Amino acid sequence: MSKVEQNGPFFKLDEKRQEAVKLLFEDDLTDVEIAKSVQRSRSTLNNWKNDPLFKAAQEQYARMVVKDYKNDALKKVHELLNARSEMVQLQSATTILKMAGYLSDNSTPELDEAKVRKLKAEADIAEAKAKSMNENGDRVAEKIDKLFDKILEEVPKNDD
Repeated sequence: MSKVEQNGPFFKLDEKRQEAVKLLFEDDLTDVEIAKSVQRSRSTLNNWKNDPLFKAAQEQYARMVVKDYKNDALKKVHELLNARSEMVQLQSATTILKMAGYLSDNSTPELDEAKVRKLKAEADIAEAKAKSMNENGDRVAEKIDKLFDKILEEVPKNDD
């Protein structure tokens, strides 16, 4: 384990919180059972779970645990590229592309292109609205001024 990891958020937690992080990662117990296991109340565990340091510690712990299996997992995914099933091959290729940052769970090249087209269209609409408001703004202001002038003419003047 590197010195950076040892100075990370997980190691800044006390023993009870570290144990709670581990139990939450394993996901075998309910929150009530975890709280009882670390001799705290359910509400205390809930408070911990909302604490930024605790959240960061959970992320660090997950990375530390997964790191042990990363190489084996990568080898297996690579092997699956040669599987008999085309579906398995596709899933394995997709996994590799996601890991490399070329795809995300909510992204495909086609979806990304559609999102870009939508954003451009929305920008064009906003620009047209702004232009229209600028062009018509002077006319609207003139009409409002005339309306106020007319109202002021109709208001009786006090000669006091």
